[in-house]
Amino acid sequence: MGRGKIAIRRIDDSTSRQVTFSKRRKGLLKKASELSILCDAEVGIIVFSCTGKLYDFASSSMQSVLERYKELREESHQLFNPASEIKHCQREVASLRQQLQHLQERHRQLTGEQLSGLSAKDLQNLENQLEMSLKGIRTKKVLQIFSGEIKELNIKGKVMHQENIELQKKISLFLQENKALKKKVYQAGDVNQANQYSHEPSTTTIVHDLFAPSNLQQSQPRLQSKDAPLEATNLGLQLH
Repeated sequence: MGRGKIAIRRIDDSTSRQVTFSKRRKGLLKKASELSILCDAEVGIIVFSCTGKLYDFASSSMQSVLERYKELREESHQLFNPASEIKHCQREVASLRQQLQHLQERHRQLTGEQLSGLSAKDLQNLENQLEMSLKGIRTKKVLQIFSGEIKELNIKGKVMHQENIELQKKISLFLQENKALKKKVYQAGDVNQANQYSHEPSTTTIVHDLFAPSNLQQSQPRLQSKDAPLEATNLGLQLH
């Protein structure tokens, strides 16, 4: 079970009041320390107990926190005065001009101008800074070149992938057509073979019919040649 809610009012019992003060004070200082570390804040806490004892905490130093607090309080009070506001704006303008002048001088030094007033150490620091800048520029340039080439390669890869898909489709279509043509060729071969088997008897009879007259013609002369001597003898006898 969770703790019950405590009424926010003065604790009458002195012992309980002192125990609660000690616990809450430690928790408050702990939270202030965590806030300064986590959020990079400048924190200052001052606590007086009911007995007049002082407890304080400062992330940097209590003196710097108090001085900063006083300055900001004075500035906040002076903002209501137009003259003080003008002076504040003038100080801001002067500070911005100094920063601008410093940046312009630094820019001219980086471009190789107004180097007469610099010492050897300053020149060495400037050289190191320029070398670091050049390294950064070269690295950025190489990265941009590589990124551009990678993009081009990705585009070419996509195009080649699409072409590969189209070629695979054409190859599959050619294979289907080739399969259909082979099927037709096999069917035509089967039909021709069947026709050849069905016409074999008629061809044999035709061959025999063609050869029949030639056999008869050859047989007739042979009979004549056998009877020729007999006729010749008969003729010879009649002549005598």
